[in-house]
Amino acid sequence: MKLRDDQWEKLEPLLVGKPGDPGASGRNNRQFIDAVLFIASRKIKWSSLPPEFGKWTTPYMRFRRWGECGLWRQLAETVSDDPELLCKMQRIAVLSHSYITRAQQKLRRRANKQAHRAMLDEANSTPAQIAGLTQVSADSTLHFVGLVSDCTPCVLPDLPRHAIK
Repeated sequence: MKLRDDQWEKLEPLLVGKPGDPGASGRNNRQFIDAVLFIASRKIKWSSLPPEFGKWTTPYMRFRRWGECGLWRQLAETVSDDPELLCKMQRIAVLSHSYITRAQQKLRRRANKQAHRAMLDEANSTPAQIAGLTQVSADSTLHFVGLVSDCTPCVLPDLPRHAIK
């Protein structure tokens, strides 16, 4: 799945990383968008990206950065006048959202493991050691409880999922 020329003309002025934009500019925004569409349409790993798109890590990191700042979602909202382009951008926005959600879940699991290990270390401590850690243990327990109760799934309410093929 690639962008048609008329779709690219609509999308190009909306993208960041053009020559003249502040910061780094992308070498080829169209190739990048085509690479992301390739991944989104085939549902494959980034490392399986064909060499015609360059080294897979470059578009992957750019995809993640754009997703973290909400750019994919903004693009999907902006191109609503072209149903086919809208569908493509929504597909990318959903893919980006799933990556962001998985990254957040990974961070929560890591924090939960650290809190659990801290509690186990505290349980194996001597009474003299525990006396010096009373305030820390209360904080870490509350922190752990907060992390566990904060595990709610994140949903993109604006994106009509029925429009995504």
